[in-house]
Amino acid sequence: MMTNPNHHDALAIKNIQQAIRQADSELKQKHPFLLHQNTIGLAICLSALLGMLLSGYAYIAGWIPAWACVLISAVFASISHELEHDLIHRLYFRKRPFVQNTMMSIVWLMRPNTVNPWYRRQLHFNHHKVSGTADDIEERVLGNGMAFSVKRLLISLDGFLSISLRIKELSSMKNYGFFRFVSKGAPLAHLYVIGLYGFIAFELYDALSLNTAFGLEYSAWFLQLMDSLTVVMVVWIVPNLLRAFCLHNITAALHYYGDVDSLIKQCQVMNHWSLLPVQLFCFNFGGSHAIHHFVVSQPFYLRQMVAKQVYPVMQENGVRFNDFASVLRANRFAKDTQESLAPQI
Repeated sequence: MMTNPNHHDALAIKNIQQAIRQADSELKQKHPFLLHQNTIGLAICLSALLGMLLSGYAYIAGWIPAWACVLISAVFASISHELEHDLIHRLYFRKRPFVQNTMMSIVWLMRPNTVNPWYRRQLHFNHHKVSGTADDIEERVLGNGMAFSVKRLLISLDGFLSISLRIKELSSMKNYGFFRFVSKGAPLAHLYVIGLYGFIAFELYDALSLNTAFGLEYSAWFLQLMDSLTVVMVVWIVPNLLRAFCLHNITAALHYYGDVDSLIKQCQVMNHWSLLPVQLFCFNFGGSHAIHHFVVSQPFYLRQMVAKQVYPVMQENGVRFNDFASVLRANRFAKDTQESLAPQI
């Protein structure tokens, strides 16, 4: 758990929060339709779902190639992640739980490679309480705090791969258990994992022509099954593989770990132009998430709209920007990792 911030940090935090809220208020005064938060959230949710469905249909109908479907669907899936984030904080339909839970179900369906959003709500609230510490389950399972290595890049591809390769080191986290965590992904994450690794296994087997070596022939029903799985891969699984890879690397890089003692040190802003291809598939998470840590009650689309206005205030008050070297320090805030840091993971 973080200690109380010193006077300087407390004043800096207050300055940033005031700047965000003021920019938010001015934007709503200028554009009164922004006051209709529930309607906007629902419209974005349904539009993102429709966009993903139409992209998949266009691929199946032969109107667009597989790569285009993957890229388009990944963008819509990234929007659903931001919506889930807002729904976790109950920013839409707080007094109408049926609508809120329906939206939660939709965004989970669009992003099957996650635990269910109701369990993630627990993880995310815990994240805000213990961000940057050893018990921050939400970020540590994505690689935050790990020394930079091939292993860290590998686990960013898939959450299941991450928790499977790091069972021992993650088991020390409070309120975390491997099988409990896995169970919270049922049924969508389980279908995703079976589909992804089943497809990879078949393609490797087929590429090596092992069926020929063993004198085996594929049955007609099996080939039809693999054709169907190929469609599922293009319209549902691979878009989320791309989305997750981009999001996991950004979030694991922008959160600091191990020597975090105030909100100022929890996150950096990552908005460098070189990250644009990655930001596209995580809806500019790197450029906006630090704002969320200061004001959690702000919807994601407003964060995007006020970001440029509040960046100067954040920078003046100690929030770091584009500290790429943090991944080489295992996400430590202190730049002298040799003297001031505990051993890396």
